[in-house]
Amino acid sequence: MRFQRKLKGRRIAVLAADGFEKVELTIPVNALRLGGATCHVISLRHGRIRGVNLHEPASRVHVHATIAETDPDDYDGLLIPGGFINPDLLRQSQQAREFVRAFDEARKPIATLCHGPWVLASAGLLEGRTMTSWPGVRDDLVNAGAVWLDQELVRDGNLLTSRGPQDMHAFVTAILELFAETEPARTSRSAQTTSDPQRVEPPALVVKTMQWMPRPSLRTAVILGAIAVGVIASNRRWR
Repeated sequence: MRFQRKLKGRRIAVLAADGFEKVELTIPVNALRLGGATCHVISLRHGRIRGVNLHEPASRVHVHATIAETDPDDYDGLLIPGGFINPDLLRQSQQAREFVRAFDEARKPIATLCHGPWVLASAGLLEGRTMTSWPGVRDDLVNAGAVWLDQELVRDGNLLTSRGPQDMHAFVTAILELFAETEPARTSRSAQTTSDPQRVEPPALVVKTMQWMPRPSLRTAVILGAIAVGVIASNRRWR
């Protein structure tokens, strides 16, 4: 691989929590590791965090360290995968927001896709930036001050964003180049100063996929019910 020499010795933090979209973590991380980079999954808790395929549970990945145990100075770049649940959990964590800000303040490369830019929005990093994301979160990013483009890939200085799994090939190619850079990236202003319009309708593929997804098994329903009971009990205890 032509990035083998350039990525050797590069250390990439992969910020993720339970509910990450599996392909958005595993495919980029495998490509970076094949390119010679060291990738560590940094999360809210120890152990193994659960991935998902859309809303269906998928396999877990090992957590190298929690955010509280991790110094951003030890890493050369940051990757934030998406998913419906993962970035929603991360954006509510003060430690996660501060972790992301530290990379941006040092002008280190940050790559994210799909719903991952939610975390950047909550960290207050999007004012005047140009980016893309899963089209469904366009308005959140525009309201956070970004110019949103409906493109497979958008680069703005140290920030690289992509729409989602449908653009994975372009995203992986771009992050190999992004994380190979050794000079701090300067924030650039896009020639386009207005956001692309909202989509007229949601992606047909996703709608059809959800329509024909099988019902959860009885085992899954029991587990989810037990979790719900535990959450309710915990909330009552803290009132």
